[in-house]
Amino acid sequence: MPKHAFLSASSSHRWLACPPSAKLCAEITEQASPYAAQGTDAHELCQHKVEKSLGRDSPAPTENLDYYDQEMESCAEEYCSYVCEQVAEAKKHCKDPQVLIEQRLDFSHWVPEGFGTGDCVIVADDVLQVIDFKYGVGVLVEAEENPQMMCYALGAWSAFNFLYDIKTIKMTIFQPRRDNVSTYEITTEELLRWAEEVLKPTAALAYNGEGEFAAGDHCQFCHAKATCRKRAEYNLELAQYDFEMPVNLDEAEIAAILLRIDELTAWANDIKEYALQQALSGTSYPGFKVVEGRSARKYIDDTAVADAVKIAGYDPYEQKVLGITAMTQHLGKKKFEEILGSLITKPQGKPVLVPESDKRPAINTAYEDFKEE
Repeated sequence: MPKHAFLSASSSHRWLACPPSAKLCAEITEQASPYAAQGTDAHELCQHKVEKSLGRDSPAPTENLDYYDQEMESCAEEYCSYVCEQVAEAKKHCKDPQVLIEQRLDFSHWVPEGFGTGDCVIVADDVLQVIDFKYGVGVLVEAEENPQMMCYALGAWSAFNFLYDIKTIKMTIFQPRRDNVSTYEITTEELLRWAEEVLKPTAALAYNGEGEFAAGDHCQFCHAKATCRKRAEYNLELAQYDFEMPVNLDEAEIAAILLRIDELTAWANDIKEYALQQALSGTSYPGFKVVEGRSARKYIDDTAVADAVKIAGYDPYEQKVLGITAMTQHLGKKKFEEILGSLITKPQGKPVLVPESDKRPAINTAYEDFKEE
């Protein structure tokens, strides 16, 4: 049985927006990244801790985890504590809630051959809760209308709706390295309506390699993002502005560029990385060649360097306080807050221009301050 579905829940954000990308990505083989391997280790540790907290037999996996460290230990402890809190809450209105860890969830009624693995599923009479652990730190993941979570919820509902009268669905993303606990709550009726009206017809298109290609932020994890023609067309639309100096552009034109500039930059970097890898494999691009990049000097052996400097009568070390992230890993989050909580401040961030859809509140500009005066 395949470990991952062709139309996986984890990639649903992409194939729901761009149905034919599913088949395109399936034809491209990519090596697993160390970040994915790190996430797998973290999930295994989380599973062990939760199973153990529930009184189930679970041998410690740490000796077999390549990426295990104190930060992973702390994150897994946080996750376990959160799950235990949710189980305790469920017991307040259900004598014996079902708690399933790393549960296979089948949502193939709506997505052909669709299945996934739920990190934690709690079923308590009329409430079904799905919790997903995210170890990644690069991308903040929100639970609101998250299609991966909604697919998992459908799979869990399918497994238990005959035994429980489930009225409410709670979906939570637990992302400790971003201090992010995001929960989205909807009714079963709303979830099933989305499944029938949006998920099912789009999944049918994706499974058959049909539908329209569409570019957008969902391209980030697409295996074909570097060579996709639709993404190229999407970004090259900016060429209409001829990249003149901003003084020659009006506000509407600048706004149009700002809206796309991050995606344009990401696309350009993807093209450069793809072309480099292809060139290293023998592909020739007219007008380009592969050369050795610049590099910085580095010590061959830090210990030997320190010894040599000490013998010469000098101190080879500098002493400074650990940064906040390193100190948190060193002490653990709970002890860090206990010892240093009152000594931490968060200065105002540098102003950033973002789309109006961004959830952060707007700050006063110099023009608005002048108007108030």
